Amino acid sequence: MLVRLTVLVPGGSGQLGRDLAALASPDVDVVAPGSAELDVTQAGQVLAAVGALADRARETGSAPVVVNAAAYTAVDAAEKDEDRAFAVNADGPRVLAAACASRRVPLIHVSTDYVFSGDASSPYEPADELGPRSAYGRTKAAGEDAVLGSGASSWVVRTGWLYGHGGSNFVKTMARLESSRDTLSVVDDQVGGPTWTADLAAGLMELASRVAAGDGPEQRILHCTNAGAVSWCGFAQAIFKHLGADPARVRPCTTAEYPQAATRPAYSVLSPASWREAWLTPMRPWEEALDAYFAAK
Repeated sequence: MLVRLTVLVPGGSGQLGRDLAALASPDVDVVAPGSAELDVTQAGQVLAAVGALADRARETGSAPVVVNAAAYTAVDAAEKDEDRAFAVNADGPRVLAAACASRRVPLIHVSTDYVFSGDASSPYEPADELGPRSAYGRTKAAGEDAVLGSGASSWVVRTGWLYGHGGSNFVKTMARLESSRDTLSVVDDQVGGPTWTADLAAGLMELASRVAAGDGPEQRILHCTNAGAVSWCGFAQAIFKHLGADPARVRPCTTAEYPQAATRPAYSVLSPASWREAWLTPMRPWEEALDAYFAAK
């Protein structure tokens, strides 16, 4: 750790927010309010929270940083509630960035692989053209624009396929279904990079320490996922193996056979090059992260 940190984590009750809060230490003071305590769509609350962060950091001789983990992540529900998704995913970051700019507090904003169309055949780089195909993706892309155009000292970190011990996620869903079904079908034509929130949280905190020390990367958009790629079906089979279940009970199907309200990217693997080029610790392979997740339960 280069400097002492005081970190505000909006979205602190989510699975990523909880893992960020767990990184508190004598050198890292983390304030992680949930949405009930800090609604990022409410300018008054946001201004007060960022102001309190700046004052607290000044009093303790530490450096303030905001890591925004607040998001509307109900991908299918967003198709019918895009206004609410936009409020949280775009208006919220805009309000937060403005507050950070006014108090000169750096901001790290977490975004998603769903800002891409999914038509690629090789991992996406930060500068690749966006083409979200869902309300969730559109609102997250708008949030990125709001943050980067705010005048705040800001970075956007895209990630994807998150799972953690807090909240609901794909790993927990597969564990529940394993105990209640003999077999299940999982799409095999959508490929991405599963990411354990504990690993992502550690990476974000490393970035925060760099930013606070005045050594933030020149690249303002970074990609951070556990290394490697797999389909949802392959991921589910790996989860079954960890549960002591026969992976063959997970059977591949196509997206067309499993229609959902929101269109998912067929391929949303994010390149690790930007993270590596920023001299940040490379993320371990997704298989190793899944091992660690189950070992930590």
